[in-house]
Amino acid sequence: MAEQKTTQDKTAAVAPNKAGEAENRNIGLGVRLTPVDDSDLPVVSNYTALNVSPGMAFIDFGFIEPGMLAALPRMVKEGSKLPENINCKLAVRVAMGYEALSNLRQQLTQMLSSLQANNAGAAKK
Repeated sequence: MAEQKTTQDKTAAVAPNKAGEAENRNIGLGVRLTPVDDSDLPVVSNYTALNVSPGMAFIDFGFIEPGMLAALPRMVKEGSKLPENINCKLAVRVAMGYEALSNLRQQLTQMLSSLQANNAGAAKK
């Protein structure tokens, strides 16, 4: 099993400034994620749901059969009745504290901004 190394910016309180208040700044920290059992196998998901409880957020990643996803727009176009429920397989549930959720948002924002910049650069060519 391969180790995965990620670098995550972490906001940390550092030494007090001249006014005696702790300053916050981003620091880079190398983190090695070592797989356990089959945790390094990718999970395919085409559906997400977010549930919030005090102190925690639960992110459910699910998988809806592609045939069903393709049939829904066709059913709407034809005026057919849509199903009340769609069976979906829960691929994985991730529980995260609010700070970890905030870090995830920051990482996703950076990644999406980078992808948009790359797509804009490719479109200019």
